[in-house]
Amino acid sequence: MPERPLILTGFMGSGKSSVGKIVAERLGYRFIDLDAEIVAVTGCSINEIFARDGEQSFRALETSQLKRILSKGERCVVATGGGAVILASNRDVMRSSGMIINLKVTTEQVGDRLKGCTDRPLLAGNDSGERTKTLMDEREQFYADADIRIDTDGKSVEDVAAEILRRLKGF
Repeated sequence: MPERPLILTGFMGSGKSSVGKIVAERLGYRFIDLDAEIVAVTGCSINEIFARDGEQSFRALETSQLKRILSKGERCVVATGGGAVILASNRDVMRSSGMIINLKVTTEQVGDRLKGCTDRPLLAGNDSGERTKTLMDEREQFYADADIRIDTDGKSVEDVAAEILRRLKGF
């Protein structure tokens, strides 16, 4: 198994946090949710940060926390936010610090998984799925730049975690 951080990327609702907790537990690694770290540092919810300071401010917080976490070099599983891949500096630090595992999901699955969810500021008020598709299309090239890609559609979180662990044996 890799002796460096495992970094989970993927769109909202792809299962990064749920799967990450299982993978970390099975490997004996620490689990870190990047969004939870931001909330802990700021004392504000992600929605509050977006509403009060805007997306650009949130992205700066995301970058600083990602760099802080990955600079430690510890054996951990990091669940990033869905947009963490947007900035080239984030992609660079992820690539140089750990192994990137992308969880793929379809727009239909995102709609099903996030139905009624109110804590996703970039999808607030979006019921049509068009915003989801647009964001996913914009980010696909960055999600694709991963060491491992796992399709999560129709799979349980346990199945996805098991597939990650199987694929890690080759590294």
